[in-house]
Amino acid sequence: MKLKTFAMGGVHPPENKLSAGVRIRDLSLPEMVVIPVSQHLGAPSKVIVERGEQVKTGQLIARAEGFVSTNIHASVSGKVTKVDVFPDPSGYRRLAVQIKVEGDEWMETIDRSDTLVEEITLEAEEIRKRIVEAGIVGLGGATFPTHVKLTTPRGKKAEYLVVNGVECEPYLTADHALMMERSEALLAGIRIMMKGLGVEKAILGIENNKPDAIEKMREITRGTGIRVAGLKVKYPQGGEKQLVKAVLNREVPSGGLPIDVGVVVFNVGTVHAAYEAVQKNRPLIDRVVTITGKSLARPSNFRVRIGTPVAHLIEETGGLPEDTAKVINGGPMMGKALSTLDVPVVKGTSGIVLIRDGEARRNVVIQCIRCGKCMQVCPMGLEPYLLMNLSEKEMFERMESERVLDCIECGSCSYTCPSSRPLLDYIRLGKAEVNKIVRSRKAV
Repeated sequence: MKLKTFAMGGVHPPENKLSAGVRIRDLSLPEMVVIPVSQHLGAPSKVIVERGEQVKTGQLIARAEGFVSTNIHASVSGKVTKVDVFPDPSGYRRLAVQIKVEGDEWMETIDRSDTLVEEITLEAEEIRKRIVEAGIVGLGGATFPTHVKLTTPRGKKAEYLVVNGVECEPYLTADHALMMERSEALLAGIRIMMKGLGVEKAILGIENNKPDAIEKMREITRGTGIRVAGLKVKYPQGGEKQLVKAVLNREVPSGGLPIDVGVVVFNVGTVHAAYEAVQKNRPLIDRVVTITGKSLARPSNFRVRIGTPVAHLIEETGGLPEDTAKVINGGPMMGKALSTLDVPVVKGTSGIVLIRDGEARRNVVIQCIRCGKCMQVCPMGLEPYLLMNLSEKEMFERMESERVLDCIECGSCSYTCPSSRPLLDYIRLGKAEVNKIVRSRKAV
């Protein structure tokens, strides 16, 4: 049977799934955590604790400010030592709560048992409320507040839930491990999200380089009405619009969202977190993170408390190899290099990838040779060479008309460019400026 995929563009970088098959382990607690109050798209949360205050694991420490925002909870128990600005994985200094770890005392309302709870007793509105309270965001990297996507806009109707188990980024295996080890809880989470959306049809998309996950999820979903779709291995298969095209052959319009074609997409990590929030009353205080690299002693999948320093995570896998040139937050295609290891794991941290010296060096940039390869691989049908040129010349209005906001920042253009041009770097810069222009226009 021919495997499904999206129609336009895409590349196939080396997979390097070094931690595939490595079971998820709980990472040891660090001495200190730093929990930013802006780990999501939208408004930063408002801190509600003070310096010197004792907090428990799972306690609310920052409350959502507005609809597009999320609650933030203490991932450890101990004393609040600072409420101040700290560097986050993006490189910016942002407001955060620092907690000195003292034991591990949890909120009594949280069910910490491993017992599977299958029966869904809450109604749709109650499910959304529980997800709001738990601070769930998209764990595939976008960190969009989950309750917002569960709230169907007026005039739209959700027909399908599409669950993203693709994990097309090289190196990363956190979602794969989650599907293998927490499949029953994941299935319960899918049913919760279906009830929250009011849909009767769901599809779980998984790339064909994870045959064990496809087989396992097909086995446990048999007879449930939930379909598992095996997909061709092609990057960026996990992009929302690309996934919707692959599994349903529906085209999300330019500037649109999957809900415009009757679809809502959630990552498997998000769905699992929703299960824990709804059935276990457990807020989003940890997540599965892949820590990997070709020179790393023990590539691993860890369940990591939010706020844990990246340096602590690396130490648990044998320490930083001498030939490390870059440490990437996320995957090598869409992730960004960290300027320091003294930054915390946040809700959007899917992986930490250590890149060796020889592989991290950029080639000498030469003039564009007009080969057209960047256009051929762009999954959104854009002209990356043109967008880079416009960004260099600060022609941001023209960039908007050339659909720069449709760019999903997958990096396929930079990956394939024979002239080693930093296409994505310039496109990101220009896209940020165009977004500022759009926001200022709406504010008038």
